[in-house]
Amino acid sequence: MLISDPVGDLITRIRNGQKARKKVVSVPASSERESLLRVLIECGYLNGYIREADVDGRPILSITLKYINGRGAIQSIKRVSTPGRRMYSSVKHLKPVMNGLGISVLSTSKGVISDAVAREIGAGGEIWCSVF
Repeated sequence: MLISDPVGDLITRIRNGQKARKKVVSVPASSERESLLRVLIECGYLNGYIREADVDGRPILSITLKYINGRGAIQSIKRVSTPGRRMYSSVKHLKPVMNGLGISVLSTSKGVISDAVAREIGAGGEIWCSVF
């Protein structure tokens, strides 16, 4: 199956998995997805992930979702930059998500990082998603 937006697919699978109260969600593996997952784990929105192989031998990522008091740790996750409409921002114009309670995930020349880290190092880039 050809996926034209791997980051959007990952975001949708995480959102649907939490709505269905799943413990683990599986997605095809890619370096983009792994870098996004690392940021979400560092910020405390996911428990972790494991890279393994499916029955056909293709690599997949098994993502362990995080719940706090029975509710998903991610209340809202939205794709900002899409293949049809790329959204870029300089570090000066990065807006806080939910008055600083959430994060934006950016792809910068320094790697995939959260908006807080981007402000610290002074790097702007493509805004992949916002999480609250």
